[in-house]
Amino acid sequence: MASNATDEIAFDFRPYFILYKDGHVDRLTENDFVPPSLNPEGVSSKDVAIIPELGVSARLFLPKLDAGDPHRKLTILVYFHGGGFCFVSAFCSLVHGYLTSIVTEANVIAVSIDFRRFPEHTLPAAYDDCWAALQWVASHSAGEAEPWLSEHGDFDRITIIGDSAGGNIVHNMAMRAGREEVGRGVKLDGAIFGHPYFCGAEAVGDEVKYPEKKAQGDYIWMLTNPTTVGLDDPQINPIAVGGPSLSGLGCARVLLCVAGNDILRDRGLLYYERLRSSGWKGTVELLESEGEEHVFHLYNPTRENARIIMPHIVSFLN
Repeated sequence: MASNATDEIAFDFRPYFILYKDGHVDRLTENDFVPPSLNPEGVSSKDVAIIPELGVSARLFLPKLDAGDPHRKLTILVYFHGGGFCFVSAFCSLVHGYLTSIVTEANVIAVSIDFRRFPEHTLPAAYDDCWAALQWVASHSAGEAEPWLSEHGDFDRITIIGDSAGGNIVHNMAMRAGREEVGRGVKLDGAIFGHPYFCGAEAVGDEVKYPEKKAQGDYIWMLTNPTTVGLDDPQINPIAVGGPSLSGLGCARVLLCVAGNDILRDRGLLYYERLRSSGWKGTVELLESEGEEHVFHLYNPTRENARIIMPHIVSFLN
């Protein structure tokens, strides 16, 4: 029996998704959904729509408020999840657990952004969604509708954070914040990069020794952004010749985390050195986890090196 278009696979990216020739997608990890809740440490969470017509939404996390000072203003942490612009969501167990831990430890408000992903949507959709979501957060400085933000958020202390592709989004949001207004009178305070996903046409560091690993990262970029100018597009290679200077980074402080056994480590180190020498007026801290793999702190949060990262994040936020 001949197969029809509903059965024919156009792109097989198991274990994450399968794209069929008729355009429909089977997302194989979407059953990993954790509902918002009140956890034993007193962290509350809820889901909100930001741009309903595009499906852009967020999960908000509010720590247990101090009974003696319930109106104290808290740092606002905006999180962009990783997953190669293809998979993971703001509502999966991995992200929910990680943000709950940060909110518990740092006593901050967190906003975890759920943006459009490949293959249903190609870049720059994710960048556009995350910028719109950041502006939505900033709009609450004027007392917009979400009370967790408008009543408890400190809009002088907004920090963006992301891991892997989310770290790439952090860079692009911070650069855009250096060119455009996030919100009236609102500026980014900090940016935390967790093993950011960068690449480039010319191999650097361990990319020379492991060309197949480099090729995987290169392929994801070219696949998810069909209109890109290539691997030296400044959105994926921030230190490309002719790209905008990192002196335009629109935040005052940076925490950059890299892992010793991560193929992306060397690009993170180059970013760190280029930022320091760019003329940017902020302060940058580098944290390297020796002997560890890419985003190990998400998948193995009880590891000793993962427990070292958390106090650095908490200190940075406070």
